Amino acid sequence: MLDDIIKERRKKLEAIRSEGKDPYPARVGRTHAIAYALEHFEKLAEKGEAVSLVGRLRGIRDQGKIIFADIEDESGRIQAVIKESGTKDFDFVRSVIDLGDFVAVHGPLFTTQKGEKSLEAATVAVISKSLLPPPDKWEGLEDIETRLRERYVDLMAHPEVREMFRKKSAFWRAIREALEKGGFIEVETSVIEPLAGGAEAEPFKTHHNALDTDFYLRISLELQLKKLIVGGFEKVFEIGRVFRNEGIDRDHLQDFTFMECYAAYHDYRSLMAVIEPMFKHAIQAATGSLTTEWHDQEGKAHAIDWNAQWPEIDYRDAFKKENDGLDPIEATHENLRARVKSLGLVPEAHQGAGRLIDLIYKKTVRPKLVQPCFLVNHPVSVSPLSKASRDDHRIAERFQIVACGTELGNGYSELNDPLDQRRRFEEQMKLREGGDAEAMALDDDFLKALEYGMPPTAGFGMSERVFAVVMDKPVRETVFFPLMRRKQ
Repeated sequence: MLDDIIKERRKKLEAIRSEGKDPYPARVGRTHAIAYALEHFEKLAEKGEAVSLVGRLRGIRDQGKIIFADIEDESGRIQAVIKESGTKDFDFVRSVIDLGDFVAVHGPLFTTQKGEKSLEAATVAVISKSLLPPPDKWEGLEDIETRLRERYVDLMAHPEVREMFRKKSAFWRAIREALEKGGFIEVETSVIEPLAGGAEAEPFKTHHNALDTDFYLRISLELQLKKLIVGGFEKVFEIGRVFRNEGIDRDHLQDFTFMECYAAYHDYRSLMAVIEPMFKHAIQAATGSLTTEWHDQEGKAHAIDWNAQWPEIDYRDAFKKENDGLDPIEATHENLRARVKSLGLVPEAHQGAGRLIDLIYKKTVRPKLVQPCFLVNHPVSVSPLSKASRDDHRIAERFQIVACGTELGNGYSELNDPLDQRRRFEEQMKLREGGDAEAMALDDDFLKALEYGMPPTAGFGMSERVFAVVMDKPVRETVFFPLMRRKQ
């Protein structure tokens, strides 16, 4: 059936060419976007001047001597009326157009007897002949795998998906606005690095032919941005792609957009006062509201109130509450491994205390944090790049934004003691040598930068998962072209 449709469309393509017409011209004479024509309809119709509109044919109703065609561009949709008595080459146009074709229509605007704003087509030209039928004729279009593999089809069929991506653009634009208003400047740093650092994740490796050297795609923006603080910038941010060699599922991406910002002469608490209004500004800009809906794993709907002042939740207290008094700081390695096993998880031999604490936290504490909050007072063992508290060196000066049962961002009073940083890197290297592929590598160049002196600095990072949570969708559905498994 599909093969027959394709053959018929190819015949129509050749028919257009045999008439000396170009079915794929480089130029079209559009005078207005459809939305503009509709917004200024009365004025344009009153003048009686012909306009030229372009778009995809989304509907064709052939009534013999008259054809009603729905034409859609990115801005809107309008009806074109194609008449035997008034359209040049009516029979030819009728014989070659199909749903999905891009066409240019030229003629005056008028209102039909039914009151529909329309264009009376004096001429119709195919400007891109569609050789495949439109997506509403395809089986399996509602299958999410098909939609993600062929996102262009998904976008054609679902205007609400196009609208979601417009909201995503507004979201990131608002993040930029908030940071720039706060005195931050946007910078760009290299995607390819000799060492992948700044986060606990396994990197992608690549090879530079001219240098005959292996490099890594960055897993974080952190270390390069901190070097800029060392160099004299006081407030910087970057929004860019990072790459992590992680598993493929509905909530994980291998490459994604990340934002990190750093402010000299700030600590984590003064940065919290910057980040909360930034989040609220971006959510308001994207959705038009500060109340969104989120569904938990059981399908229960929750109204998420982003507008309320976000409370602080103590990591240690919450951990103890959900784990029968087990203290993440005082607990022995054996106690932590036993708790991990009791939760039905399998700890790996190389995992240190920080990794075990994180496993327990994600299983017992995080799912219960539904409304937006600041999670504070993390153990230093789960925060290898954070400055320790002056009051208790076992506690990190760190905050996480948590909502909808997941982390939405991390902030720190950044570690700027080069000797302490080297010691922590060495501890990470021991884990790495023990088989932990996500442990951080020791970065001598970053340590050298710290030895020149980095002022007291606070930093924050967030990924595009924030937008996915706000949209109440798996993150893979909120990117245009997620990496997919090879089709069997």
